[in-house]
Amino acid sequence: MAKFLVFIEQRNGQIKKSSYEAAKVAAETATKLGGTVEAIAVGGDITNLDLLGGYGVSKVNHLKNDLYTEYSPSAYSEAIVNFVAENGFEILFFGASAMGKDLAPRVSAKLDAGLAVDCVALCVEGTDIIATRPVYAGKALVDLKINSAKKVFALRPNVFSAGAPSEAKAEVSVVAVAAPNLNVKVVEIKKSEGKIDVAEADIIVSGGRGMKAPEHFAMIEELSQLLGAAVGASRAVVDAGWRPHAEQVGQTGKVVSPTLYFALGISGAIQHLAGMRSSKYIVAINKDKDAPIFQIADYGIVGDVFEVMPKLIEEVKKIKA
Repeated sequence: MAKFLVFIEQRNGQIKKSSYEAAKVAAETATKLGGTVEAIAVGGDITNLDLLGGYGVSKVNHLKNDLYTEYSPSAYSEAIVNFVAENGFEILFFGASAMGKDLAPRVSAKLDAGLAVDCVALCVEGTDIIATRPVYAGKALVDLKINSAKKVFALRPNVFSAGAPSEAKAEVSVVAVAAPNLNVKVVEIKKSEGKIDVAEADIIVSGGRGMKAPEHFAMIEELSQLLGAAVGASRAVVDAGWRPHAEQVGQTGKVVSPTLYFALGISGAIQHLAGMRSSKYIVAINKDKDAPIFQIADYGIVGDVFEVMPKLIEEVKKIKA
């Protein structure tokens, strides 16, 4: 019987959405293979760990030490690897968030495990797990099977639905762990308050060089507030210093998979498309009818973004009123 382990990512004691998605997929996969699913969380105080039972997790192992409150890749990977080795887990699941993409390769290397990152689909064939992930900057998908004894899968956020949880509660076991032996200590992680992370947002409003100046992003921020969306940006905008790197969508930024993605004044360079082409619905506004973004857009408006955006904002305001 295969033993599955899901890494639960937390920030300030709150579980990230991508971890619920990973837990649900791990539980569904384990059911097909006749396996069991546990979870592992690392940090200080973490709330609602028992709610993971509603997503199919039988037990949550909380490796607790206040020195683990802030994320440290070396400390977290060491704690996870030791726990896996001591308890015989074979299949590990991570959310492919920024932390997951940093942590999963470290853990897989130390465990001598095969790794599939940024998975957008999983299926079971016999006793094998077949993972699907994008390649060639998202232009193609490849199916792969991991042959090593231990396997690590990192799932792209917002692609897999966690669904509505059941009322089941997971057993929570608090495991006291020794302080990490580190040369570098993470003292604090700061994030912009009140802003939605593009990596987990269900709606994203992104702007590109077609916005012409940083002050014009006020329109994008207004639309995003009306829709409860995150603000995104192309690499050119971030390189110009108009927007922070945390908002960059693309191959060198964050890979996103929202339900709705607005591409405003974005031509659609291949690096940007690689980061957002798996969005469920894509709406593009660009004055260039031959812009590559229109090749993948579900809805496209050929026009001046400065003429279209005010009208769009007004219509959204009317609907909300």
